Amino acid sequence: MKRPKEAFADSASLAIDRLLMEQIAPGSRVVDLGCGVGRLPAMLADRHGCRVLGIELDEAAVLEAIGRGVSVLKLDLDDGLPDLPDDSFDFAVLSQTLQQVKHPKRVLEEMRRIAPRALVTVPNFGHWKIRAQVAIYGRAPVTHSLPYEWYETPNLHVVSMRDFRDLATRLRFRIVKELPILNGVAVDRAWAANLRADSALYLLERA
Repeated sequence: MKRPKEAFADSASLAIDRLLMEQIAPGSRVVDLGCGVGRLPAMLADRHGCRVLGIELDEAAVLEAIGRGVSVLKLDLDDGLPDLPDDSFDFAVLSQTLQQVKHPKRVLEEMRRIAPRALVTVPNFGHWKIRAQVAIYGRAPVTHSLPYEWYETPNLHVVSMRDFRDLATRLRFRIVKELPILNGVAVDRAWAANLRADSALYLLERA
């Protein structure tokens, strides 16, 4: 049985998948980097008629994605994507994965190369609950959106909405949309978003 925080994380992940689908035109060519068990690529193929490819490193997740009918390459994103030609996709998706790779800048550069549009979701470490836990208790934060203890977290990097904006601009992306996500709901505009949003979705285009 899943712990309550794990169940919440699964529910939040499904909500983000649905938000991502809303940004992708039917029939698009899509690559999902860090596709996990292939839920989003399967939904895109079944409901939007997209041509999809998943990239995943975890072998068990790869097998489950294949079981869903998703074409998957077992690759480490930190090694780059040399086998994928320039402009081979319409959208490159990176959902809740950027903070887990060793070289985030390199991964975003590869996304920019293989697709003119990128969809990226990141957890917002600038959220007020995270700041409060560090300031008041002096401990590594654990929240519903970040349900891991420090010794078992897959996250290697800490990124806020402001941090991501800066990096996207530096890599010559144009931020078409920035959607703060508050309690699983994306909003076009939010007061003090970097303080209140637990995560954010970005639609990027080459500048």
